[in-house]
Amino acid sequence: MKAETNILIAVIKQAGSGDEKAQALLYHQFSKAMYNICLRMTASRQDAEDLLQESFVLAFRNLSQLKDAASFGGWLKRIVVNECIRYSRQKLRWQDLEDHHHELPEDDTGNWIREIPFQKINEQIKDLPQACRTVFNLYVIENYSHKDIATALGISESTSKSQYHRARQLLKERILKLQTNG
Repeated sequence: MKAETNILIAVIKQAGSGDEKAQALLYHQFSKAMYNICLRMTASRQDAEDLLQESFVLAFRNLSQLKDAASFGGWLKRIVVNECIRYSRQKLRWQDLEDHHHELPEDDTGNWIREIPFQKINEQIKDLPQACRTVFNLYVIENYSHKDIATALGISESTSKSQYHRARQLLKERILKLQTNG
């Protein structure tokens, strides 16, 4: 593992000096995982591909700002998530659900979801309305707080919570329907 880390650090340093082969190696190593983040956030192959490219260009341009080469993967992931947030801010028209936050269902234990294969859940997440999907992914997958989501997306914390609860409700309805039909 130590040798792998040393090789990765050397490749990152070469990529930072503009070495295209090193950049290609990093792209090859990290692109699939980063693409999956983009696809999960956008639900559009074309948008995910565009965001992936923009993220790598941004990362390669700013490699000199990376303080610890061993943390490249996490640093790149933050860039990708931030690019997805930027995309969402430009593309989304937020439906303000603040007036309805008192109608939100109580948070259930979520045990129903533990028995569903992840692939089915992931398919249903992709089909959520974009605002719900964005908040759901940031909250559940990326571990953002509602306060952080609100700040990042330029919405209220209440809207973030409402979109999250709406996403959970839609996911539960859709997945339970699949279980009874499938």
